[in-house]
Amino acid sequence: MTLLADLLSTVFERRYRPASPPARKNRSLAELAEALIGTAGETSGVALAREILSRFNLLDDTEKLEFFRHIAMALDIDPDAVRTALDAYQRAPSKDTYRAYSDAAEPLRQELIRRLNRVPGATGQLVRMRADLLRLGGGQPALAALDLDFRHLFASWFNRGFLVLRRINWESPAHILERIIAYEAVHAIDSWDDLRRRLEPGDRRCFAFFHPAIPDEPLIFVEVALTRGIAGSIQDLLAESREVIAEEEADTAVFYSISNCQAGLASISFGNSLIKQVVTDLSFELPGLKTFVTLSPMPAFARWLRDRDVSPGPENPEILRALGALFLLSAKRADGLPLDPVARFHLGNGALLHEIHADADLSPKGMNQSAGVMVNYLYDLGRVTQNQETFGSGQGIAASPGVKALSAAAIRSSVD
Repeated sequence: MTLLADLLSTVFERRYRPASPPARKNRSLAELAEALIGTAGETSGVALAREILSRFNLLDDTEKLEFFRHIAMALDIDPDAVRTALDAYQRAPSKDTYRAYSDAAEPLRQELIRRLNRVPGATGQLVRMRADLLRLGGGQPALAALDLDFRHLFASWFNRGFLVLRRINWESPAHILERIIAYEAVHAIDSWDDLRRRLEPGDRRCFAFFHPAIPDEPLIFVEVALTRGIAGSIQDLLAESREVIAEEEADTAVFYSISNCQAGLASISFGNSLIKQVVTDLSFELPGLKTFVTLSPMPAFARWLRDRDVSPGPENPEILRALGALFLLSAKRADGLPLDPVARFHLGNGALLHEIHADADLSPKGMNQSAGVMVNYLYDLGRVTQNQETFGSGQGIAASPGVKALSAAAIRSSVD
């Protein structure tokens, strides 16, 4: 895929790169952006876009923020034009009046981003540009609107139909393995030997989504352990001395780490598709696998305990498990969704809250964020749609009887 992308990029650049681009050194980046919007020529447009991207990469943070503010304001919608076009469509709905309304309602910022993306290799640069916007924007309303434009376009450009699922193993190219080490966000990979233990044995898997426009950059990846029974401890799962089993002996696939790789693709959802695709593929590859679960952290749990001045201590694992169940089933944000971000993700995907384990992650990070507690979310493809709909409608969280009993015990204990 990398070779094909390079070949297409080379052909494109040879065909469309102008031999003598007009001098633009005295024009500001903002002026170049407006010129790009106004140009009708494809060749001159690509040359302008290439220069904008090149010069943007040389800006410091203050200059980048100034550029973002300019395009957010100068290339915004015209509310009066939108109202006029909408009134015309309401009076006489037709293809022409609808097109006029659509054109008026779409800010020129989106067209600017599209035209920048005509440069070969620009997609990755635009993802990094949005990462800068998220880092520098600071909740400013105009820049939040610009971010919505990026999100709108990226949701289309990076939809599931364009993504390629690839298995990552010890034989994968070194630059891909380096990125796996760098992007691992849940359980840090502290050495090449550590990475090898996660990729090389027959009872380990790693899968990643890639996009043809940026084929050497994983978008998201998941690490999987093939086990006998459901794992309840990350230190046991990753221990150097653990027993390696033959893949055909496994009856359970444990998704123990899911890492988003591109800051510029925040809020563009890949995880749901990734997990379900991997479950489908592993079911086909290894028919003996009957159970698909996560072993997930609870990153908001320790803070929730501290806010309530509750400190059961590691010597009280059953109390921790009960409090963990109560937290996952009862602790909510103002919008009614679970307080815990990992819970929102998996429950929103249609998983079932299956089991809770104390002393499951004794690393400093695991203790600081999750009080050492981890949880299994069960993915049953026959029930995920029903669970997803139930959760999405606010009717409740799909949970096992054991988890519900733990939560009830925590409530009784607090009453007593």
